[in-house]
Amino acid sequence: MELDEIRKTISRHTPGLMDCRRFFAVLVPLIKKEDGLYLLYEVRARTMHSQPGEVCFPGGRMEAGEDAEECALRETWEELGIPGDKIQVLGRLDFIAHRSNFLMQPVLALVEEGALEHMSLNPDEVDETFLVPLSHLMGTEPLEYEYPLVPAPREDFPYDLVGIPRSYPWRTGRENVPIYPWKDHAIWGLTARITRHLIELLKQ
Repeated sequence: MELDEIRKTISRHTPGLMDCRRFFAVLVPLIKKEDGLYLLYEVRARTMHSQPGEVCFPGGRMEAGEDAEECALRETWEELGIPGDKIQVLGRLDFIAHRSNFLMQPVLALVEEGALEHMSLNPDEVDETFLVPLSHLMGTEPLEYEYPLVPAPREDFPYDLVGIPRSYPWRTGRENVPIYPWKDHAIWGLTARITRHLIELLKQ
């Protein structure tokens, strides 16, 4: 390969998250009611193969050519039957670069209160929805738990080839798991991380 080809290739490249294989977006729906602001959550259908019965925001995998806003609005329509003209996008929150090689982009938006009365839940994806007052979340510290992330190379890892002993001190990590209890639900995992991030932004 010639140097000019390398220059052209790099000039056309938009830097992203290295090794990222999948891109997701979720809508973080704010609802303005007479007594204040609320966040809208949904409960995944218990018939789903992945994370059945867990609390989440509407969202999913980005399709080819979509940006985060388009994906979040499409998924909200498919899951909750809320059309895009009832949603005002406010902006993107910090993205999550997950250790499973995917990127999650949360999109904060204001959803018209009246749209909730006409929601049509997709039974294949959503069992129910519920609202949590923003004031409650801002006044409540989440429960926080941690667990270690320990590398476990396969038995056939080529230690001799890379010149390290089998006792090599692989760098470990830790995973923080926030949990917001709310009535009969528990908001946790990535959904709680997004919630906590939003609350920290608002407190600034």
